[in-house]
Amino acid sequence: MEKQCFDHNWRFCLDDSYRLRWPDAADPAWRTVNLPHDWSIEGERRPDNPSGPDGGFFPMGRGLYSKTFAAPPEWRGQKVMVEFEGVYMNAEVSLNEHFLGRHPYGYTSFVLDLSPYLKPGAENTLRVRVDNSTLMNSRWYSGSGIYRHVWLLTAGPVHVAHWGVYVTTPVVSAEAATVRVRTTLENDTASAQPVTLRSRVLAPDGSIAAVTETAETLAAHGRREFARELTVAAPQLWSPDTPNLYRLETEVLVAGQVVDTEVTPFGIRSLHVDAELGFLLNGRPLALRGGCVHHDNGVLGAASFDRAEERKVELHKASGYNAIRCAHNPPAPAFLEACDRLGMLVIDEAFDCWREGKNPGDYHVAFDDWWQRDIESMVRRDRNHPSIIMWSIGNEVNERDGRSGGAQVARMLADHVRSLDPTRPITSAICGLWGPGEWAQTDPVFAALDVGGYNYQEKQYRPDHERHPERVMVGLESVPMEAFEHWMDVQDLPYVIGDFVWTSLDYLGEAGIGRLRPVGEKEHLPGYPWHQANCGDMDLCGFKRPQSYYRDVLWQRGDPLYIAVHTPLPAEPKLEPSYWGWPEVWPNWTWPGREGETFKVDVYSACEQVELFLNGRSLGAQPTTRRERFMATFDVPYEPGALRAVGYQGSKPCAECTLQTCSAPARIRLSPDRAAIKAAPGSLSYVTVEILDAEGRVHPTAEPQVFFTIQGPGAIAAVGNSNPRSEEPYRGHTRRAFRGRCLAVVQAGEQSGEIHLRAQADGIEPAEVVIRAE
Repeated sequence: MEKQCFDHNWRFCLDDSYRLRWPDAADPAWRTVNLPHDWSIEGERRPDNPSGPDGGFFPMGRGLYSKTFAAPPEWRGQKVMVEFEGVYMNAEVSLNEHFLGRHPYGYTSFVLDLSPYLKPGAENTLRVRVDNSTLMNSRWYSGSGIYRHVWLLTAGPVHVAHWGVYVTTPVVSAEAATVRVRTTLENDTASAQPVTLRSRVLAPDGSIAAVTETAETLAAHGRREFARELTVAAPQLWSPDTPNLYRLETEVLVAGQVVDTEVTPFGIRSLHVDAELGFLLNGRPLALRGGCVHHDNGVLGAASFDRAEERKVELHKASGYNAIRCAHNPPAPAFLEACDRLGMLVIDEAFDCWREGKNPGDYHVAFDDWWQRDIESMVRRDRNHPSIIMWSIGNEVNERDGRSGGAQVARMLADHVRSLDPTRPITSAICGLWGPGEWAQTDPVFAALDVGGYNYQEKQYRPDHERHPERVMVGLESVPMEAFEHWMDVQDLPYVIGDFVWTSLDYLGEAGIGRLRPVGEKEHLPGYPWHQANCGDMDLCGFKRPQSYYRDVLWQRGDPLYIAVHTPLPAEPKLEPSYWGWPEVWPNWTWPGREGETFKVDVYSACEQVELFLNGRSLGAQPTTRRERFMATFDVPYEPGALRAVGYQGSKPCAECTLQTCSAPARIRLSPDRAAIKAAPGSLSYVTVEILDAEGRVHPTAEPQVFFTIQGPGAIAAVGNSNPRSEEPYRGHTRRAFRGRCLAVVQAGEQSGEIHLRAQADGIEPAEVVIRAE
């Protein structure tokens, strides 16, 4: 099946009036956009926006999309379809004013057949109405619009069905692997068709690893699945450390002529879970170092650019994660493709609610009519990805305690997933009861699962193991401040196979869930201008926060030492981190005017002990073993200079870390994550902007307004910082630095050439960087 990008040159306008007739093409409300497109991130955040703190105070509403395209004459008699990877939400699609279908859920992909109403040899108009006006419908920022890719699919009358190739590796050893291929073919003609089905496996280096070919007959207007097995000798296994990818090339021949082809990347690997051995990948135990991730791309909003999805995976790999839980919905295909290539394990999750909703307009209104189709979309689309190790059927659903037939619904969903893919375990995220009742009421829902997912329930691990010794457990949500307890359980208890922090990467919406709050205040989301969650190990720009460095220490990966200085807080009201928060600490030893004042300093350490020095004077040594939770705390009187921590194994120094008092901000440094990008509208370079002192150190308190100009075949797609209360827009050419840094995202156009990005701020030396579009 031929697949063409259908992202470019759409017409878009907001339509809060829900007009019965579409606006005239000359209406000035229309503008041209390329997909992916999120209109919410473009809009003005306001305290009176109905999205409120859950949606980050962004505007939502309704929108219209229209695309006119020429259909070549040779499409007559062809199968022509359109695939939407994701539209948020309540999409209604028509072609040439003929209604094609609707799709309520904003997170699953869907396909519509254009053939009945297509006019080959003429112009055609595809229209999409998007309705995100029923608020609230999400507990976080959703974005609005056609925020993922759109594809045009064409095939002859005899073809591979959409998502019709399914590859598994049921037998894997060092000597050989069995590759099982199930291929569904369709015949749209009025007569039976003799076909030849050829399947060819290509090794990671492109060489042919196995081939099979068989002759079959497809009935008139028929659809049939064919199962075949191939053997690959000495397979190169897929894992996070060795993400080897094979390719399955499928060819369909009629009368000796190739009439359809399909290429399916896959990995050869085995999975096993049990309560005694834990999680085994390719026969070896592996603890899941996991993080939960929402679907948005930070400063870009929900717009799902391939590079943004890839960078998300790169950030996690660099911070030591080997697993990501997609919370709480199926992710973009580009995200999964990056996980396959880069080596990241994935839990693919379906829903945040079942029949009982959490918001007036959320998925519960469509669940009974759509759950089966949405499960099929998730599993059929994603089941060839070797990165996916589990399916999750829900998150903290109200029915977890057995109400509303919860156990029956869980079994119904789990069984349907197993009918589509029996090769992966099924989980669901289950938290404590929100009302009266006993934890044991969750047992019937747990019984439908292969792996019990626990949200914030570390205290239940041991008693549940006593009651259910066969149950495999995984912490699907935990908070940073309980990272030590959760990870030690993973180390000590074989039946607990991993821990996933809420969250590894910050996100828009659930505004201020990780903030500082007055002591004793009830947990709630604060008001405007909070718009970020502020609970991620990495912030909205992808910069590591202190809790991420603590996790490095727990995992014995990355930097073994980190100095975290507590920020002085007002005496009244007395503040503390929320349940999802972290102490207000920062690697900052620049405190003018506070000389002599005592600062609390934490040192996170993977060493046996740590000694702290201030301007060469020892302030003492403390053990930093498991008994001390890998952390030492010192009281340090402030004086400018160098604060240095030295770690020891026994009596030998093994690591050190230094904070230096900065002089005045002097210049800007621009660091693009890619100096050369493809000359295409979706190609991005993330440019880190740092404010340096005269000695080249990032100034931790510098917050000047930075102004950007750009020349050449590119544009500034977004600007941002990590301030969760900033009122600045994410679209524009200026951004205030926050703690010495901000971010600019450069997007290429269709022309090649040099893109010059310049950044300047009052009173300091500007900077310029060149990014090549090739």
